[in-house]
Amino acid sequence: MRAICVEEHGGPDVLHLSEVSVPQPSDSEVLVSVDYAGVNYIDTYYREGIYHSSLPMTIGFEGTGRVAYDPQGEIAAGTLVAWCDGFGSYAEYATVPRDRLVAVPQGIEPEVAASMLLQGITAHYLTDGVYPLKQGDSCLITAGAGGVGLMATQFARLRGATVYTVTSSDEKAELSYEAGATEVFRYSENLAEQVRRFNGGAGVDVVYDGVGQATFHESLEVVKPRGVVCLFGAASGPVEPIDPQLLNTHGSIYLTRPSIGAWTSLEGEFTRRAQAVTQEIIDGNLSVRVGGVYDLADAAQAHRDLQSRSTTGSIVLKI
Repeated sequence: MRAICVEEHGGPDVLHLSEVSVPQPSDSEVLVSVDYAGVNYIDTYYREGIYHSSLPMTIGFEGTGRVAYDPQGEIAAGTLVAWCDGFGSYAEYATVPRDRLVAVPQGIEPEVAASMLLQGITAHYLTDGVYPLKQGDSCLITAGAGGVGLMATQFARLRGATVYTVTSSDEKAELSYEAGATEVFRYSENLAEQVRRFNGGAGVDVVYDGVGQATFHESLEVVKPRGVVCLFGAASGPVEPIDPQLLNTHGSIYLTRPSIGAWTSLEGEFTRRAQAVTQEIIDGNLSVRVGGVYDLADAAQAHRDLQSRSTTGSIVLKI
């Protein structure tokens, strides 16, 4: 089968289209024929070696396709499914943990199905887990026109929160407004001052920061005393270590670095969050923007575009 293989850590050029053997599922897995694979920042972390996995490897955590073989005979061959946490999805076939599969409801396009779970569940656990937003709360979301940013904005508005976002262009700002942002700001050294000036100097209850290095200290500045800074990604690079006393200086604020693994680790939690995402899509309350579809052979270019922050919404590979 065709698959994107990584034999050494590095930049996008280490992604090579290769012929490899079809993987064999264990009893706890299902073999699926992949139609589309989602492309996410976590894939770049494994490619670069920030997150560890033995080499050679095939990256990719989510996608959509049809069940090819279930060792336990519980899921019929041909069943249309989507998944998250199925490492090795940049390939024609992938083995996926059976408890990370969901049936794709009728009416959801395959490109959407391939990219709705990892980013959608992330947006859900941010706004309904790390800091459960409620009516009257306020939040700041960096990378407001990215896949997680657009979905987190929609979830936050559904919960009655005021949503401030940060984008890098007029086009991205328009997308953020369409998703429900109250006000959209640009990246700058005085971002926190801009936001505080707009909301009367109060600061926000929570910052959902997926950019990392370039925005982290502004995130600390903009949150109100005893507020929460949630650092869930590092699109601009990892944040340098900090002195915990800094959290006291900014008003006894809380800092957390969550992961989708931890926030889907309780019994039934993955299913609950996945169902919440798919139900909101079916009901028309959650729109998943697919900003780019790339051929499998063009995975390296997809990574370049993602890391240059030239994409909007989610992007996928057509297998």
